[in-house]
Amino acid sequence: MSDIAEIKVDGKTIELPVITGTEDEKAIDISKLRDLSGFITLDTGFKNTGSTKSKITFLDGEKGILKYRGYSIEQLAEKSSFLEVAYLIVYGDLPTQEQLDGFQAEIAKHTLIHEDMKKFFDGYPSRSHPMGQLGSLIFSLSTFYPECLKPNQTAEEQNLTIIKLLAKLPTIVSFIYKKSLGHPLIYPKNKYDYVTNFLWMTFGQRTEDYDVNPIVVSAMNKLLILHADHEQNCSASTVRIVGSSDCNLYASIAAGIAALWGPLHGGANQAVIDMLELIKEDGGDTEKWINKAKDKEDPFRMMGFGHRVYKNFDPRAKIIKKACDDILENLGIDDPILEIAKKLEEAALTDQYFIDRKLYPNVDFYSGIIYRALGFPSEMFTVLFALGRLPGWIAQWKEMHENKEPIGRPRQIYVGETDREFVDIKSRK
Repeated sequence: MSDIAEIKVDGKTIELPVITGTEDEKAIDISKLRDLSGFITLDTGFKNTGSTKSKITFLDGEKGILKYRGYSIEQLAEKSSFLEVAYLIVYGDLPTQEQLDGFQAEIAKHTLIHEDMKKFFDGYPSRSHPMGQLGSLIFSLSTFYPECLKPNQTAEEQNLTIIKLLAKLPTIVSFIYKKSLGHPLIYPKNKYDYVTNFLWMTFGQRTEDYDVNPIVVSAMNKLLILHADHEQNCSASTVRIVGSSDCNLYASIAAGIAALWGPLHGGANQAVIDMLELIKEDGGDTEKWINKAKDKEDPFRMMGFGHRVYKNFDPRAKIIKKACDDILENLGIDDPILEIAKKLEEAALTDQYFIDRKLYPNVDFYSGIIYRALGFPSEMFTVLFALGRLPGWIAQWKEMHENKEPIGRPRQIYVGETDREFVDIKSRK
């Protein structure tokens, strides 16, 4: 393929450079198209537009490939802890044992949140959605640590903000959960590793000992690893474009949380459980609902099947299916919702309708089942997604600053009214 692409507009031939990524991805660089021709491109939803060059995550939806910094998701999920993967994503390389120990120790210093933050919970209405709480709490961290607002931060100052955010998010998430139950808050025990500490704060009680199940720890590590980054999705791009205004890290991450909240993005795993509840309330006839999903005239859609990016089996789903089976077997849970999920899974993997359309169970389907099995209410699922996605958001923000990328400012095609004469309010009809 030529290193130059040609576009003809208004009888003029414009030459634009062709860029090839390290995984042989092809792109036409249109950065100077408007200057050279007066034209811009229109790409609603940015489905064909690359907004940046990134070294963090490679995704091939047609082949079902996902890599973080060159490492396959399969290897990382099998052999690494979430904290190792977080280090890899944020800093670029897998840590040595010494680096990992130092990383864990630095995080352990900052796991507590300011006591005044606990007062926020008294102001939230009792039915507040956990994602609304999470977004506002993360945003407020910039007021508790105003040094993050300092312009031209040194690398050391910026890294301290990163460490604080990684350390405090599990504490904040666990506090949100405990408050929803009306239970006393459980403070971190820094003798535990990152994931075990989170589970201790979430499910531990002041009145009794809590032994963290290693199978639960393993499944939680895998879930967080699989959600750690996913290229230029809605929330990652939001973090980058907000950060491009030189906005501080806490506020940029809060913006990513807002983007993640939508049911078309991070809220999909909650939508899976809502769908299963709907089927249960209707009597549990899965065949009826499968037929509804096949009916083009029926508005019902199966949540947790297929993926906008993956045209093959979601590689994350293959990994988390095993963890899901392990959890259900180990915990011995008898839940009619989970029985319905198994029947839908079997149908999707064997029914030719789903196979032909590549509507395989995706990571949202299995993660929702696991979170329910662990005892989380569905409203908490997207918060847990955010906990896993944090390293990716941080890395996207960090890379955008290191690349010295300009402030994000998309163009538009105006299709509104043209010149109109102002009419005095008394004369308007």
